[in-house]
Amino acid sequence: MSSAHNQKKAYAFGLGAVLAWSTVASAFKLSLQHLSPMQLVLYASAASLLSLLSILAWQRRLPELAAAFRLHWKSSLLFGAVNPFIYYLVLFQAYSLLPAQEAQAINYTWALTMTLLAVPLLKQKLRAQDAAAALICYLGVLVIGTRGRLLELHFSNQLGVLLALVSTLLWAGYWIFNTRDTREPVLGLTLNFACSLPLSLAWCAWHGQLALPVWQGLAGAAYVGALEMGFTFVLWLSAMKLTRSTASIANLIFLAPMASLLLIHLIVGEAILPSTLLGLALILGGLLAQKLPLRRAQTQPLAAPPS
Repeated sequence: MSSAHNQKKAYAFGLGAVLAWSTVASAFKLSLQHLSPMQLVLYASAASLLSLLSILAWQRRLPELAAAFRLHWKSSLLFGAVNPFIYYLVLFQAYSLLPAQEAQAINYTWALTMTLLAVPLLKQKLRAQDAAAALICYLGVLVIGTRGRLLELHFSNQLGVLLALVSTLLWAGYWIFNTRDTREPVLGLTLNFACSLPLSLAWCAWHGQLALPVWQGLAGAAYVGALEMGFTFVLWLSAMKLTRSTASIANLIFLAPMASLLLIHLIVGEAILPSTLLGLALILGGLLAQKLPLRRAQTQPLAAPPS
């Protein structure tokens, strides 16, 4: 197959993934109207696992799961505990406390967080460019979190902002440690969800939240799990595998924030605040100034964007 044809397919897969990820902030918020954060983690994880198992069945690779688990059960348990269990529990709690527009904008600082974590974890040097990008991005977080009242430092929801920032630490750390993960990506992701599901089930049981929710909650969890956590990740991996330039595909993610804000306004009904637009502009400006995908592609993991 020609290289040009592969590149067109890569753009199609990458754009499809980005458009799908643009919907999930709205899906999170709508689902959380019917489910608690821990219930959403449980039911979305189950939907994602079914989605990934279906993909492996279509590829006729299901028999590989047992052998992969025997070889990598420790890493599967560890990675599964971090993502999806802890990461999405923290992220959904942030979404339950904050407007969707604020939570999703803060979540886009994950790329900068990865660069900062790479200093102690991968022994990389922090460039002046990275430090400047950090100042710009986290100024954007302050603008969003205080809704423009920087001098007062009055956060709309201090815990929600903190949890949104913690979610970026979890996501970035997960992908940094994935540089040492020798599992095939789709098999590894499937094992992560298989290992995390009992944790989610036990967590919900411990908190007395195993009652069957209304159908709207289950439908939202199925959408979040099958699309955001499962199938879309495979689309993204396929795009990265086919492309001649990982930077060109990675840069597609910059289309997602504004598309997400539009959907949050139209579907969730949130009035988009000027402070959100200004803060998001600062965050994206800092990330663009840093040029992470172009300059660190050989030394840092290329993560799938979080929601």
